[in-house]
Amino acid sequence: MNLYKNTIIFLTFILFYSNCSATIDIPEADLKLDRAIRIEVKNVDELHALRPSPGDTVYLVDNQWENSQITLKGSGTADQPIVFRVADPKNTHFSEKSNLTIDGKWIIADGFVFKDGFSTGKDVITFSKKSSHCTLVNSAILHYNPNNKDIDYKWVSLYGTHNTVANCEFTGKNHSGTTLVVWLAENPNHHIITRNYFGHRPELGTNGGETIRIGTSHWSMHTSSTLVTNNIFDNCDGEIEIISVKSCHNIIENNLFYECSGTLTLRHGNDNIIRNNFFIGNEKVNSGGIRVIGERHLVEGNYLHKLKGKSLRAALSIMNAVESPELNEYFQVQDAQIKNNIVIGCTEGIVIGAGANTTRTVVPQNITIHDNIFQDVSTVIKYEAKPIGISINNNQTNTSISENGFLKLNDLLKVNEYGIYTNMPVFWLDKSNKIGPEWINLNQTKLVGK
Repeated sequence: MNLYKNTIIFLTFILFYSNCSATIDIPEADLKLDRAIRIEVKNVDELHALRPSPGDTVYLVDNQWENSQITLKGSGTADQPIVFRVADPKNTHFSEKSNLTIDGKWIIADGFVFKDGFSTGKDVITFSKKSSHCTLVNSAILHYNPNNKDIDYKWVSLYGTHNTVANCEFTGKNHSGTTLVVWLAENPNHHIITRNYFGHRPELGTNGGETIRIGTSHWSMHTSSTLVTNNIFDNCDGEIEIISVKSCHNIIENNLFYECSGTLTLRHGNDNIIRNNFFIGNEKVNSGGIRVIGERHLVEGNYLHKLKGKSLRAALSIMNAVESPELNEYFQVQDAQIKNNIVIGCTEGIVIGAGANTTRTVVPQNITIHDNIFQDVSTVIKYEAKPIGISINNNQTNTSISENGFLKLNDLLKVNEYGIYTNMPVFWLDKSNKIGPEWINLNQTKLVGK
């Protein structure tokens, strides 16, 4: 009898426990939704103590963050990223020796502004090697410089994969080190750099003053697959290479290079696309266009306006190379396509074999120059070396020229209200296409032709 009674009590307990368990068995999707909350933090210790869940938004609410070494960690999802947002980016900044590391998956860093100080020992903003699908948005680094301009650190270092830098401003870097670097690994990066404003960068006077560099010499034959689009480069004069491409299979399109003393340079690597960009020099000294080195590049649909550069800084510069080059030297230009570009009022339109000397003796090979327009160009085409195999067809110019493959430009291009001789979409004057942080009123209408 006691055995029977005890058995009944045991079974009743098991049934009760099972029913209670069923009542707290929340579906995984609902669990994520319930845990997506707003969190406020006032200092670094509170921030680093968090363990945010997918969908959480963390607000940094204090206005003063001095000497703040911040690391953002977490694993969000595509549908529910983890957002770290500065509550008042217009009046909040990270100063003195502050820096930021983004180290997770599907993290959004929104509204981080660095000024009134400089970094020590590391770059200002770093996407870690383990980061993926993370985004830096509505953020800025402004005149964040050490006293000694020879001190080298980058303002943004992009490691990892599938990361994005969007609607940010980077202005006033005057010390050594590229403003933004994409670092390569064995697999492609697939990063996106879009709708950013790169403001004035004064001449550094030495190598290392690029605004963007995609790769390094050592990794230059690896694929990056980085997209750089809808950015403004305004008076970026750090060195001859405004953008230095040192990798393969990248796309640089729909960007504005405004009064920059330098060029977009395909320095190392192959199979890159340079398409539909605007280069507006307004006769600024050393303003240049696109410099080509390497194999199978496509340079198409670009607009090049009143650039004063010559040879390596010409509107379109096709370089000579060296014999048996090391990774950090000049590789032969092969199978490049230069087509449908518009060159207006430049000193030199296209230079073949640019930089030829006793060391750079290997000439370009199998170059296609088709359907370009050269209007009011002082020297339409110039040979610093004679190429091997070149196809020149259906180009037009109003300059007197005896070169085969050039037709007379009978209908001159007309200037529009923005001082530009093209009907290409002027992306930076489209009010629906915001460039830079949403809380900064960038006067994009002043960036026009003259």
